[in-house]
Amino acid sequence: MKKIVIIGGGAAGYFTAINAKENNPDLDITILEKGNDVLQKVKISGGGRCNVTHACFIPKELCDFYPRGKKELLGPFHQFMTGDTFEWFENRGVPLKIEEDNRVFPEANTSQAIIDCFQNAVDRLNIKVLTNCGVNEVYKESDDWFIITKRETFKADKVVFAAGSSKKVWELCKTLNHSIIEPVPSLFTFNINDKRLIDLLGTSVPNATVKIIHTKLEASGPLLITHWGMSGPAVLKLSAFGARILADKNYQYNIEVNWLSRPTDKVLNVLLNLKKKEPRKTVILKSPFSEISKRLWERFVLFSGIKATQNWADVKNNQLEKLANELTKGIYNANGRTTFKDEFVTAGGIDLKEINFKRFESKLYKNLFFVGEILNIDAVTGGFNFQNAWTGGYICAKALAETK
Repeated sequence: MKKIVIIGGGAAGYFTAINAKENNPDLDITILEKGNDVLQKVKISGGGRCNVTHACFIPKELCDFYPRGKKELLGPFHQFMTGDTFEWFENRGVPLKIEEDNRVFPEANTSQAIIDCFQNAVDRLNIKVLTNCGVNEVYKESDDWFIITKRETFKADKVVFAAGSSKKVWELCKTLNHSIIEPVPSLFTFNINDKRLIDLLGTSVPNATVKIIHTKLEASGPLLITHWGMSGPAVLKLSAFGARILADKNYQYNIEVNWLSRPTDKVLNVLLNLKKKEPRKTVILKSPFSEISKRLWERFVLFSGIKATQNWADVKNNQLEKLANELTKGIYNANGRTTFKDEFVTAGGIDLKEINFKRFESKLYKNLFFVGEILNIDAVTGGFNFQNAWTGGYICAKALAETK
């Protein structure tokens, strides 16, 4: 009987173990968990609902959501894709639903549905899960792997690292001569202390364009004002694709925000036409752009030097130009970052050059595998990091199930 030890549970570890055991019931599989609680990251993901995947069904398009791992995941996505994820969970009694923004959640609307699915499968398949069993050392002698923990030493035929972004586990991997791309935070919000944003907590626009000045980084999407600055998909996408650049800047940089995602000249034309058509109306009372809320419009109007009592006829053209600039290319200073909810994601991990992605196996050692966020793969928010876990776990499980 082949013995498999999976270091670190989590989504990738459980998914790998379940698929391997279903493919080969004779496997003896043990999951080693460092802490007492299991599947905690699954529990808090998606605001407690678990954003299982994203409704993108074309492998090449799906790859575009991964700042790191785009090239390497193309082949694996042809083997196990979003549609396969739907089928996998549905076959185990957890139907999924697609929401308006294409994020995918359990129909039950709770992450507990995913946790119960995994725990029921582990119990049914007699997969051992050992908690409070942190790993101190991993080494190979002849064809056998030895995993040393405080509790005991495990002997295995195959080892899977599925511990997520754990510095201690990355250090273990270094002892096996694997290279680690040093981790930096990804998926974070921008800390911005600016008087234009004060007291606008919760204000949002549906489609802003945000640029990091003096870089090529740019992203569009919903933008949310928070008590610490800016968040929302546009910002989170920038934080993912710019993870290393922004870390190098020590999270101090300037951004340009186009709140309307429209050219400045077209916005200015709207303002000039209003000056002609509605000269007696007070500028501050109503936003001419449906995307801009009344409170946000008031802030931009006042910041452009237009008084609260001014009518359109009394506003000078240079004031309208300043207002158009505020709406389409306002400059804000970012100083620091804040973790997005409790979903801490890093850019970094095992160097992808050292992995055979046909099996998710080490190129340095036979029967040593890596799945999930321990690899230098990460994605924007929206279920993509979980899809990486499912795809890697599925392919790795097939390799583990081999009888040779």
